[in-house]
Amino acid sequence: MTASAPVTARIREDLSSGHLRSGQKILQEQLAARYEVSRIPLREALNELQAEGLVVHEPNRGYFVAQLRAQDMQEVYRLRELLEAEAIEAACRNLSDVAIDRICELADEVELALSTGDLGAIGPANRAFHFAVFQASGMPRLTRILNSLWDATEVYRGLYFQDGLNHRHINEEHAALIAALRVRDTRAAVAAQAAHRERSLAHVSNQLAG
Repeated sequence: MTASAPVTARIREDLSSGHLRSGQKILQEQLAARYEVSRIPLREALNELQAEGLVVHEPNRGYFVAQLRAQDMQEVYRLRELLEAEAIEAACRNLSDVAIDRICELADEVELALSTGDLGAIGPANRAFHFAVFQASGMPRLTRILNSLWDATEVYRGLYFQDGLNHRHINEEHAALIAALRVRDTRAAVAAQAAHRERSLAHVSNQLAG
């Protein structure tokens, strides 16, 4: 692990929780103080996130949280639609009952974070839940691509989690996915993930429009 890795993780958390918002200027001195690190690992972390498209650097102006255009968002979610279906279909063939029990535990962690309004915990818990399913596909390259696609919209996913009206839907949609996985119903599992993703997309699209 590089010295900047923990800083990169902290920035991701701040993107997911909404502490850092789309288009916001990143004040390096403030972030360095917040994370209790020097400017060097912070700059390395920002460069890494710039390569992923999460932040942008403008000469003589500094770093900013990236802004996605509506067509960019549509492209990311279309790719997710295709690849998540592939991952879930493979996962349904591979998942053991023990693995599904673990996925249930991760869903409980999401529900707890939602119930307490812990924005810093909701994003990581939600991601751990979904990627426990994707990783069960046994296709690590596919999982890495999905990680990259999820990274691209992290800041907007945080906006979705901040709206308390979405919390009940998140728990219900996770439960529907788990129910389908338990009986290895591939079609229902893909449909549950699609409904979950489309609700998020609709919310994010409204944010972009507004």
